[in-house]
Amino acid sequence: MSYLYLTVAIIAEVTATSALKASSEFTRLLPSMVVVVGYGAAFYFMTLAIRTIPIGVTYAIWSGAGIVLVAIVSAFLYNQTPDTPAIIGMVLIISGVVVIHMFSKTVGH
Repeated sequence: MSYLYLTVAIIAEVTATSALKASSEFTRLLPSMVVVVGYGAAFYFMTLAIRTIPIGVTYAIWSGAGIVLVAIVSAFLYNQTPDTPAIIGMVLIISGVVVIHMFSKTVGH
């Protein structure tokens, strides 16, 4: 169940972060509400995930997945396509999360 909570936290964070640009510095009500509610939900569900997943591992997965997913969403919504070095960096981040998940003794399997 903890990984479901973590997935919901990631989706909420990606939604909130993606709405930041649309909020126009919090001058547009609906996108601003998406930001506030999204971050609130993200942190709430993250607290549920850390009940059983170590916080360092939770945060590594949450932030790593968030970085990649926000880059993908921003490419579609805002036409902000990452360049090759950015893509390589994101592949390295994903690789790090995979290494943590597969080989770390702190992750309960």
